[in-house]
Amino acid sequence: MTTVRGSSVDVPTPDGTADAYLTHPDDGQPHPAVLLYMDAFGVRPHLARMADRLAEAGYTVLAPNVFYRHGRAPVVELPEFIDPGARPDLFEQIMPIMRDLTPELVMRDADAYLRWLAESPLTADSPVGITGYCMGAVMALRTAGTYPERVAAAAGFHGGNLATEAPDSPHLVADHVTAELYFGHADQDHALPPEQIDRLEDSPGPVSATAARSTRAHRTATPRPTPPPTTPKRRNATGPSCWSSSSATSDRARRRRNRTLWTPAARACLRNRLAALRGGRSDAGAVVLAVRVMGQ
Repeated sequence: MTTVRGSSVDVPTPDGTADAYLTHPDDGQPHPAVLLYMDAFGVRPHLARMADRLAEAGYTVLAPNVFYRHGRAPVVELPEFIDPGARPDLFEQIMPIMRDLTPELVMRDADAYLRWLAESPLTADSPVGITGYCMGAVMALRTAGTYPERVAAAAGFHGGNLATEAPDSPHLVADHVTAELYFGHADQDHALPPEQIDRLEDSPGPVSATAARSTRAHRTATPRPTPPPTTPKRRNATGPSCWSSSSATSDRARRRRNRTLWTPAARACLRNRLAALRGGRSDAGAVVLAVRVMGQ
């Protein structure tokens, strides 16, 4: 197993300083970069462990505290596991912070995160991968559409309100996206009802279900899960299935960008991965926020 090194870093932004968790292979070499967007519960030990898992696969991973305007992480104190009965009280604290984070602020910050990664000696000279869960999926899509030349692949799991009727809905950036995309939805998610999923898939560009660069998975009869893993029943949610989903996303992006000649075995592997997605064996309800990004 690759040894990784994690640390806290500060990322300058136009509005101040964002604290973040940075992790990378402990080999002194540059590696492809991944920007990991948090969910509403913030940067916390479990999110750091998820970032470490990506780093073990050979990536330099930055997980910024996107709520930095309200203080350093943890902005809201959390128990190790959140009982469902405690969620309303927590969201009374979190929702005003989320509302303050407008799309304009998110994209201004995204530019700062991407610049910091590009200038870091720990990252390779290549576009980044982005991944996010819940509100982080929205940020991943917006970033891929706002900075298309800087994003090679993006993944979102259980993103809420990805395709609303609002004039600033995230899906409206879809026609600018050039990255490989992956979305994982539950089919009983109050934050992403069927009409929004249809609107997302009818969007122009690679977000469309008909586009070769987009993959999406539905978990049948699955409600929106709790965030990773904040309740005992979600402790083992970070299984390998979403990692393989994200790997398939990266494989196709690598093929497109690097014009790699695929062997029959490699094609068969990818076909099997995609078949698993279509057959429902990929756990789109799992909450590993992972996307593999290739080097050039």
